[in-house]
Amino acid sequence: MPPNEPSAPGRVLCVSLHDVAPATWPQCQRLLAALRAVGPIPLTLLVVPAYHRLPVADAAAFDRALEARLAAGDELALHGFTHLDEGPPPRGWRQRFVRRAYTTGEGEFAAIGADEATRRITQGIDWFAQRQWPLAGFVAPAWLLGPGAWQALARFPMRYTTTLRHFHLLPEGQSLLAPSLVYAARNRSGRWLSVRRNDALARLQADRPLVRLGLHPADAAHPELIRHCQQLAEKLLTTREALTKVDFALRLKERRPGATRQ
Repeated sequence: MPPNEPSAPGRVLCVSLHDVAPATWPQCQRLLAALRAVGPIPLTLLVVPAYHRLPVADAAAFDRALEARLAAGDELALHGFTHLDEGPPPRGWRQRFVRRAYTTGEGEFAAIGADEATRRITQGIDWFAQRQWPLAGFVAPAWLLGPGAWQALARFPMRYTTTLRHFHLLPEGQSLLAPSLVYAARNRSGRWLSVRRNDALARLQADRPLVRLGLHPADAAHPELIRHCQQLAEKLLTTREALTKVDFALRLKERRPGATRQ
């Protein structure tokens, strides 16, 4: 294991459900049912408090649904605040591709400054606090954390964050290589390729301490993706223990209680 990585206990699978919000809850429920058919897997639900700034018809019902997930042993993590990229216009082809094509304008923390990122994270923390829900993790929409967002995140007592390729302990700053298995549901070729990418990544990470499987509401519309994620989870669970992200972070900290920023 590279020297900048914390040692990890055993082999773990972390399954997360992204973009959890009232507008996406019907799709989320289909994915939760599919995972429930595999077994009692503890999940990390990435919740967006003001998803796309859409009006909410029945906020109380959504809150009750999330409280039931907490009671069942799942974790709720903060997944941005609006899930919309409202930063300055992208500059250069790379920024345009990442912020407009790859994320379709949803990389909320890709380009905003530290003060604005701090304001949005604070709003999210307050939203959790109003509901008296525990909060230990922050995951930026599309896993995009710009320099300002990293500066802002250091101001809060979060235990972890994740990017597409790494699991980051906070505030230690240590990172564990764990590329996320994720589906590209927008078109047929993306679905075909992502299934094969996930199979290959799972094989490549067979000896790694952590494998991450991330699902999005759009996946629920495609039975082939649901079947594949079920088969993949079943296979991974033959050699791995399923944990929420916060529980995995706590185990890492137990192994390296004196860890320092790398």
